[in-house]
Amino acid sequence: MTGQVLVVDDDALVCKLLEARLGKHGFRVAWTTSAETALQRLDADAVDAIVSDVSMTGMSGLELCERVAENHPDIPVVVMTAYGTLDTAIGAIRAGAYDFVTKPVEIDVLVVALERALQHRRLRTEVAQLRRTVDDVAGFGDLLGTSTPMKRLYERLERTAISDAAVLILGESGTGKELVARALHRGGRRRGGPFVAVDCTAGPEALLECDLFGQSGGFTDAEREGAFQRASGGTLFLDEIGDLPSSVQPKLLLALQERIARPLGTDRAVPFDVRLIASTNRDLEASVEEGQFREDLYFWLNVIRIELPPLRARGGDILLLAQRFLDHHAQHVGKSVMGLASEAAARLLSYPWPGNVRELQNCIERAVALTLDERIGVDDLPEAVRAYRRSHVLLGGDDPSQFGTLEELERRYILQVMEAVGGHRTRAARILGLDRKTLYRKLGRYVAERRATS
Repeated sequence: MTGQVLVVDDDALVCKLLEARLGKHGFRVAWTTSAETALQRLDADAVDAIVSDVSMTGMSGLELCERVAENHPDIPVVVMTAYGTLDTAIGAIRAGAYDFVTKPVEIDVLVVALERALQHRRLRTEVAQLRRTVDDVAGFGDLLGTSTPMKRLYERLERTAISDAAVLILGESGTGKELVARALHRGGRRRGGPFVAVDCTAGPEALLECDLFGQSGGFTDAEREGAFQRASGGTLFLDEIGDLPSSVQPKLLLALQERIARPLGTDRAVPFDVRLIASTNRDLEASVEEGQFREDLYFWLNVIRIELPPLRARGGDILLLAQRFLDHHAQHVGKSVMGLASEAAARLLSYPWPGNVRELQNCIERAVALTLDERIGVDDLPEAVRAYRRSHVLLGGDDPSQFGTLEELERRYILQVMEAVGGHRTRAARILGLDRKTLYRKLGRYVAERRATS
């Protein structure tokens, strides 16, 4: 890896020597004998990295590091010190230096430090580009994704949010059903009201009934409000409604029909005004046929039906989500983890994600905690992801009518990877296992075909 290096040392002979030796390793080298001049050149010239002495007349190398970190944070600085003490090294790093080497400089050591610094700079640029892609994604609420299934979902949610009709959200575990419910709430006319979620799988039946309908205070006169009361004026979300006990189903149906909740232990009727959203990972139609779920309650819930795509059907969204989770967890634990190594990214794309987005989030959280590098590598991933080879990432969903030729599949996959990495061709080429010329040729053909058909 080569780049434009600026050498800063008040000894011109040292500058010339480093210019010659680094040039033999493929670096393009310019030099100056003062830190002040170096700062001026940064404003005028393209510089990829700086090699600077620490002790110089005028502005010191440590002060130069501070000024570069403040005004050109994307340019890494490798400092040279004749002292080699721990205090000097710590001072250089604190001042903003990327790395340090001791004088007399061993050229091989300096070359390794520069290559790492340039790799760090390139990684920061790639991650910044991917973050801009994440920030610019036109999603719905906190949902993230640019794949075709997600774009269809956004369109459906926009139409659904403005309605007050009941919504049934279907999706595998970990696909983000509650996130979708909250997005519908925030996008609707009830956004100013409460959002109350009830887990229909939690606790015994009596406790679930109490949570739904409330309970009278008995001797203490203290009444516990039910979810219908707490959500009045807003949205009530019944999570995993398919697991609702059969004894509670008729009571829920009666409450929905009358729009009245009757707290346990009393005959008092409490009116409510809620928008109902329910979710399940079960096949409710099959549950109805098997007599496990009331048909009339199913019809009451299934006014608007929204099906969430599994993560394996979302293609390049996997990398967008991984970057979001990586940024969040790295900031949370205070680690400088920038992104994914290309092979790790390829493994994420090929894994089928049976636990969907929740499993991906756990995977990235674990990898951030374990990695010792700036990029998550294959060894940082869980064993299940590392060992999986066959690609289960679908590029259009499960509808057989959307399947095409192998050439069409390749085209769609390449374009999804390009979209996921924010158009960065070098990164896309690595993920795809192509050399850049081959990728450029394919992209050029796609552009020409599009122009020909437009």
